[in-house]
Amino acid sequence: MFVVLIILVMFVLPTAYVLNDIIILKADNELMFLIGKWFVFWGVGIRLFTAGIRQVFQPQFTARDILGIADNKSYVVIRELGFANISIGLLGILSLLNSVWILPSAIVGGSFYALATLQHFLRKRKKITEKVVTISDLFMFLVLFGYIGSELF
Repeated sequence: MFVVLIILVMFVLPTAYVLNDIIILKADNELMFLIGKWFVFWGVGIRLFTAGIRQVFQPQFTARDILGIADNKSYVVIRELGFANISIGLLGILSLLNSVWILPSAIVGGSFYALATLQHFLRKRKKITEKVVTISDLFMFLVLFGYIGSELF
């Protein structure tokens, strides 16, 4: 179920919303703006916000199922990661209210995904859930930095 949710939030839903804006709504916005808007909302906003909620209330999932850590002393740090994820996610969600917030959300979220991907790559033994997270984090990093590049240059 976790893998399905990751695929939905990180790829399927943002792509569907971009296509909806282009095909159904005939949006006048440029493609890169729509990619930024929807990948920030879903990939940064919804993904990190919900991950943060889970990390705060169920730190054992991140500890055991993703990172393979059996020691419940790690829960304090995982909860703090959850607070950070909730905060970043909230910015991504609120970017729908003000398009000026899309670029800062993409920078913060993209940086998080870049660093998280690096951390996952450095770990030798990964469970399947961490492999899925690594691939989805890398994908989101590439999409967000493509958007950032299009906005800044």
